[in-house]
Amino acid sequence: MRRLFPEPGELSAEELVEAYRLPPGRSLRVNFIASLDGAVTVEGRSGGLGTPGDKQVFRTLRALADVVLVGFGTAATEGYRPIDPGSPVGLLRTSLGRPATAPIAVVSRRASPAPGDPLAVPSTILITCAASDAGRRAALAEAGVDVLVCGEDDVDLRAALDALAERGLEHVTGEGGPALFRSALAAGIVDELDLSIAPALVGGGPRLLGDAGLPELLRARLLQVLEEDGVLFTRYAVDRRF
Repeated sequence: MRRLFPEPGELSAEELVEAYRLPPGRSLRVNFIASLDGAVTVEGRSGGLGTPGDKQVFRTLRALADVVLVGFGTAATEGYRPIDPGSPVGLLRTSLGRPATAPIAVVSRRASPAPGDPLAVPSTILITCAASDAGRRAALAEAGVDVLVCGEDDVDLRAALDALAERGLEHVTGEGGPALFRSALAAGIVDELDLSIAPALVGGGPRLLGDAGLPELLRARLLQVLEEDGVLFTRYAVDRRF
């Protein structure tokens, strides 16, 4: 892995961690990989765009996060599981002096996870709204899931970040999907976009923000560019005017 901007040079694994480390305090960074034409999946999954370098960045961001935020659709499609303490992410977290695992916070307006699902476990946080099925919420809470009701008819993402921070989960890494990213941008709560740009053309499929637009144009400021195997790993600070 090499840095192209702001200070060119080769990066060790330890220096890669420092390249993504955030200062203390609350933050929401969003991590995506996209093709040159803006697709975020190949045949429905992001792994088709991935490379060893992208996986290394993915592990680094998870190792630095207090909590991983993901929409239920993405979690289901990508086969999300709790972070295993013995996994590469867990081992990296341990080497950094952090807890070996971090909770997965699943956003679902309908409280879609069912008891018995892989993420219906005590290490998972469900973020939903009052309009979701109360019986489903109770069943998930009985299974040990930490259920947060944020908002009435839809999920209030700003309130959700407040609730996570109250639990000591300040550094939030969002992993999609496009609808959740768009909602977070519209709510004015995204601090950083970490976008891996794969040297590939897909020609279809979901895009970074889906099909809907934003209330107005958002600007982003380039913080960093890394490169490996032709993949560009960018960091952008996001305008939070909303």
